Amino acid sequence: MVKFKTVRGMRDLLPDEARAMRYVEGVARDLAESYGYEEVITPVVESYELLSAKVGEEIRKRMYAFIDLGRRKVALRPEFTASIARLVVATLRNKPKPLRLFCIGSLYRYDEPQLGRYREFWQSNYELIGSKEPEADMEVLALTDELLRRLRIRGYQFKVGHVGILRGILEQEGIKEVEQNYVMQLLDKKDYVKALEFVKSLGVSERCVEALKGAFEARGDRPLDALKPFKALLKGYDAALLALDNLMDVLNLASESGLKLNVFVEAGFARGLEYYTGMIFEPFVPELNVALGGGGRYDRLIELFGGEPTPAVGVAHGIDRIVLAMRKQGILPMVKERLSVAVVPIDEGLKALAFKVASALREAGARVEVEILGRSVSRALQDADRRGLVYAVLIAPDELRSGEVVLRDMRKREQRTVKLEDLTKEVGLA
Repeated sequence: MVKFKTVRGMRDLLPDEARAMRYVEGVARDLAESYGYEEVITPVVESYELLSAKVGEEIRKRMYAFIDLGRRKVALRPEFTASIARLVVATLRNKPKPLRLFCIGSLYRYDEPQLGRYREFWQSNYELIGSKEPEADMEVLALTDELLRRLRIRGYQFKVGHVGILRGILEQEGIKEVEQNYVMQLLDKKDYVKALEFVKSLGVSERCVEALKGAFEARGDRPLDALKPFKALLKGYDAALLALDNLMDVLNLASESGLKLNVFVEAGFARGLEYYTGMIFEPFVPELNVALGGGGRYDRLIELFGGEPTPAVGVAHGIDRIVLAMRKQGILPMVKERLSVAVVPIDEGLKALAFKVASALREAGARVEVEILGRSVSRALQDADRRGLVYAVLIAPDELRSGEVVLRDMRKREQRTVKLEDLTKEVGLA
């Protein structure tokens, strides 16, 4: 007989794991509502052309792409933002701005499986569309900070940068976008040496080389101290200077608003997605060497997909990675479960009544399992005990003549007869 296994990089989530994932998801949903974000649901399968447009070469190579029966090239979504941009252009273009949209679900990339990295993974995703102001960037930083605080994650730090600094330097040197994208891919992998060698091979000025070296060295947990010396190297690179000022405006606004972010600024920071145009960030914890999420500003994507020029900023939180971080920090909460009850009819003629009793208990809020295997009372109770049920209700002919049932407390190993009409009260549900 063939023994099937999960496809490499995919996982079965057992009940405890599923509860942890749903707990984080629930906190993320509540957070979305508190910030005024409305949920949308987009397809798992989208046009390959849509998903590959500005996702970045590294992710493009790792997409699950295929030809469907209609001879269309489609792919499983590797991230949410392209789908949201399509939705805005196709359906929400006339809605008043700003739009605050939230979605949650599974995503797919053919990455090499390792700790914190899977080929099927879950994210909660927030998009703020229609504002170019620093307060929009600050909002996605703030809600990410609040999500991690609500989950009681300790010691997290935000790595923050601005794509416009690097692109501003390269653009002024006449570097084409496709070549800029390659530089960003190298920097996303922290291959600074190769990135600098590639830029030099394009015949850039010595001033450009010095500015890029300065960007790679401008880093630290005191943003002003880290960026002030670097600013002098950007003289003449007007777009890069504006980007640097914008980054400081966002961080200053966050500080003045009372948002106590633990920030590590990096002027040479890049992320793999090509659609970013402004501030970018990733939160980290010491226990993991992968980001718990990431986001940034993308002011040209909606226009690229046929919409009006529309500024936007967003963030995605890795639910799998957040659960992993919580597990490593020992802070996964004990999710409160419903009161669990087994209902066991003693003989054949009481099966229908067992279902009626179970229905009444469920309506009162309990999780109820009716004995349906025809086992003896002792076997049924052994099974209820093994699976951690709190109570067992035994429906027996003798007690039933007096309008009573036997209620067994599985934890205390005690039982007593109770009036059937008082059963929900007796188990603490009334």
